[in-house]
Amino acid sequence: MIIKSPSRLHLTLIDMNGSYGRIDGGIGLTIKDPNFILYGEPAEKGVTVDFNEDAQFSDLIRKECESKITSAAQKVINHFDFDEGFYFRVDKAYLPHSGLGSGTQMGLSTGKLIAEHMGVYSNGYSLGEIIGRGGTSGIGVFSFDFGGFIVDGGHSLKAKSSFLPSSASVAKPPQLLAHYDFPEDWEILLVILNSKNTVSGQKEVNIFQEYCPVPKNEVEQTSHIIFMNLIPFLLEKNLPAFGHSIDEIQKRGFKSIEVSLQSNQIKNLMNKMREVGAYGVGMSSFGPTVYSVFDKNNKHIVEEIKEYVGDDGIVLTTKAQNYGHEIQK
Repeated sequence: MIIKSPSRLHLTLIDMNGSYGRIDGGIGLTIKDPNFILYGEPAEKGVTVDFNEDAQFSDLIRKECESKITSAAQKVINHFDFDEGFYFRVDKAYLPHSGLGSGTQMGLSTGKLIAEHMGVYSNGYSLGEIIGRGGTSGIGVFSFDFGGFIVDGGHSLKAKSSFLPSSASVAKPPQLLAHYDFPEDWEILLVILNSKNTVSGQKEVNIFQEYCPVPKNEVEQTSHIIFMNLIPFLLEKNLPAFGHSIDEIQKRGFKSIEVSLQSNQIKNLMNKMREVGAYGVGMSSFGPTVYSVFDKNNKHIVEEIKEYVGDDGIVLTTKAQNYGHEIQK
């Protein structure tokens, strides 16, 4: 059995202040490429992680796949009290700690394959609870299930009383507030610079604890931009206005902190993309992935940014994926 799961852009966390009794909340977009493809079958005992010999994987990707798949598989096996082991083969994977949500997709894909083989009902939400994903943002969990443009409702302070990233939170995934199809004729430009300034683990925990709560007025402004500008312009298919809203989000709340902590190399790239005609430029999660949405009227930005980046990173184009994971039996 093979599962294929998408990646996602995390546009921003909404409320990292908590004055109104809730924290977190997020908006994000499911994208087709890059994606994660995993083969799995029952084995006599233990968890084995192998790699397709026809594909090339960096040492970093191999290490992350082995760690995330083994951990998720063991948690799911223990949760359902299965007495079989599993063999997994990674057929395709993408760069971890790049802001594209690879860890969540690895874990959910692993759990889903086990549950399917054992005939147990599961979805991204229930698997997220089991393997410990979605404790801050639900974008990865709902991208796995539904795809498209996603809004989640965060957590009440009774359910989660402190500011922590998903990797360190024991809270359940949040509730899905909204799910919208993304326009098929809008394309997405991704730029991943060769950056050593990645954020994960204890470094990520420290940032949440140091910079939160963010100013209440910035949370209010971010919320207004999202619900009275970004989403309405998405539904009206007004790409220039949608892009402008993305730009405005970068200046406020927790997203402004994420951007401020990145290297000048990333900030210069974002400015350059705007200079050459991008409607709006954002950074996914803590980066280093930077994105813009474009159409036929400004597709020239792709070649200009490829020339600007040169050998200093990866430039690719993709589209939104308005559905979740796929399973081939």
